[in-house]
Amino acid sequence: MIPGIADNTNPDSLASRLRRQRMQGFLDLLAPFPPPVRILDVGGTAGFWLRNAPALPKPVHLTLLNLDAVATEGLPNTVAVAGDARNLRQFADGSFDLCFSNSVIEHVGTFADQQAMAREVQRVARAFFIQTPNRWFPLEPHFLFPCWQFLPVPLRAALHRRFRLGWMPAQPDPVRARREVEEIRLLTTAEMHQLFPTAEIRPEKIGSLTKSLMAIQPRPAR
Repeated sequence: MIPGIADNTNPDSLASRLRRQRMQGFLDLLAPFPPPVRILDVGGTAGFWLRNAPALPKPVHLTLLNLDAVATEGLPNTVAVAGDARNLRQFADGSFDLCFSNSVIEHVGTFADQQAMAREVQRVARAFFIQTPNRWFPLEPHFLFPCWQFLPVPLRAALHRRFRLGWMPAQPDPVRARREVEEIRLLTTAEMHQLFPTAEIRPEKIGSLTKSLMAIQPRPAR
């Protein structure tokens, strides 16, 4: 049941519905910018945009940045580049109108690494929309295990070695298992405020619980 609820490839799943709502919030940020709107998606894919934003409200030029360049088939006016979110040295200050990133900043490493990504996003883009899972939501979104993020690292690594959990296949190698556990660092509301001090930190709710956090910075007023 949980994978069905969390399955982003199923358009009727709760996760897909939340993503579409999330995308509408992002698309609203396009309004002040003249076309084509220059968008940087850190960690994005063509498939994500084709599923979640098939009808953009105005022409855009989309740059997809990943550690390795991804395919862009089916998505016009799009380029894919290889790069590191913590050091976007290939882009000058203000190169983009908007930066979008969905469930990436929790994967870049330590809090210092997350600070580096946040600084780079705010340097290269005039506005941004950065989403990440909430650390205090009881169901961890990668391993789909209740309160996984609060278990001791050695216990998490041992479970990861032995079982497939959520979207994560079992990793029998102990070094890789521990690394894969430690490389996911979920953020709190307070940390998001620290990373993006000028942005609105908007909660994404399921009932009374905050599932995700969104740092939203519209185009600065002139």
